[in-house]
Amino acid sequence: MPVPSPAGPARPGQDRRLRRGLDALNFLLADVRDGLGPYLAIYLLAVRGPQGGWNEATIGLVMTLAGLAGLLSQTPIGALIDRSRHKRGIVVAAALAVTLSCLTLPFITGFAAVAATQSIAAVAGAVFPPALAGITLGVVGPRAFARRIGRNEAFNHGGNALSAALAAGTAVFFGPVVVFWIMAALALLSIGAMLSIPAAAIDDDLARGLEDGRKSAAAGQPSAWRSLLTCRPLLVFAVLMACFHLANAAMLPTVGQLLTRVVGKDYATSLIAGCIVAAQCVMVPVAMLAGARADRWGRKPLFLAAFGVLALRGGLYVLSDNPWWLLGVQLLDGVGAGIFGALFPVVVADLTRGTGRFNVSQGAVATAQGLGAALSASLAGSVIVAAGYSAAFLTLGGIAAIGFLGYLLLMPETRPARG
Repeated sequence: MPVPSPAGPARPGQDRRLRRGLDALNFLLADVRDGLGPYLAIYLLAVRGPQGGWNEATIGLVMTLAGLAGLLSQTPIGALIDRSRHKRGIVVAAALAVTLSCLTLPFITGFAAVAATQSIAAVAGAVFPPALAGITLGVVGPRAFARRIGRNEAFNHGGNALSAALAAGTAVFFGPVVVFWIMAALALLSIGAMLSIPAAAIDDDLARGLEDGRKSAAAGQPSAWRSLLTCRPLLVFAVLMACFHLANAAMLPTVGQLLTRVVGKDYATSLIAGCIVAAQCVMVPVAMLAGARADRWGRKPLFLAAFGVLALRGGLYVLSDNPWWLLGVQLLDGVGAGIFGALFPVVVADLTRGTGRFNVSQGAVATAQGLGAALSASLAGSVIVAAGYSAAFLTLGGIAAIGFLGYLLLMPETRPARG
C-alpha cells in the first residue's frame, strides 16, 4: 500500500525510502528508548553491591522514582507532540538526553545523583512511544496503521535482540559497563535514521488523529482532559494497562537479581542479556502477527492472550531457579510484550479517531501504565526482602490474572466496524 504524504500519494521510490526509514528508526532506537532497563538493577547490584549501600529494595526505590518522573511527563509530552510540527527534532533531543543521562552513571555514586540521572532518562524516554506512533500515523494514515505498527514493533524487538546479544557476548570480557558503549553507538545511528525521514512526509493533522484534513471543533486544544475523562472505554483501558505493567515491569529485573544471586555478578549480565534476546526473538513474529491480524481477529482476543501468558509466566518462574529454566520461561515474555507493543497505540487510535487528541491520549494512558510500572519495582523489591523471590513472582502473576478478568469483563472490542 503506497504511503500517503501531505502532498499526495507517495511515489514507489519514496514509499520504499519511508518504509526503510521507519524500519531503521524503530530498530536503532530499541536500545535507547528504555534507557538501561533491567541492566540498571544488575549494574547497581553487581558493581556497587551491599558494600556501597545498594540492595534490592534500594534499587527498586531508584527505579520507582525514575518511573514516577517519567509517568508525570507522559501527558504533557503527548500534548506537545500533538501541537508540534517538529517531531523529528523532539525525537533527536530525547535520544541524546537518555544516552547522556545513562552514560554519567559510572561516574556517580550517591543515591540522589543516580535517582536524578535515571529520572531524566525516564522523562526523555517518555517521548518515544507517542512520538513514534504519531510519526507513523502521520506517514501511513489510519487504514495502514495497525499493520505498520506491528512492523514497527517487530523491528523494535529485533533491535533489542541485537543489542542484548552484543551485551551477552561482550559483558563476559568487559563487564556490565559494556551496555553503556552499545547504547551510545545506537543513539548516534538512530539520530541519522530519524533525519532520513523527510519532515514533509509527516502529515501533522493525521499524526494527531484527524482524518482527511478535517478538524474537530476542539482540535486546537489537544491537551484538554475533558475528552479523556468522558471516554469510559479509554479510562478502562488506562486502568488495565496500569495493571499489565504493575505485573510485568518488575519480572525481568527480578529475574536479573535472582541470577546475580545464583550465578554471581560475572555471568549475570550475559545471562539476562540472553533472556532478553530469547524474548525479543519471539516478540518479532508475535508483533508482526498481531499487527497483521488485529483488523481481522479484533483487539480484545489478542490482549486477553497477552494477560493470560503474563499470569502463566509469573507462576512458572517459581518452579526452579535453574538459569536455563528461567531463560525458557522468559520466552513467554515475547508473547505478552509482543502483543502489547503492537496493539497499545492501535486501541488508543481506535478510541480517539477524529478527535485530534491521539498523542495526548497516548500520554494519558501511558501515565497510568507508567504508574503501574513504577510501583512494580518497589512492590517486587519489598516482597523479595520480606518473603523471597517465589512470593514476588506469584504476586506479579496474580496481578496479571486480575487484569485478564478485567479486560474480559469490562473492556469492549474497539476494532472499527467494517464498511
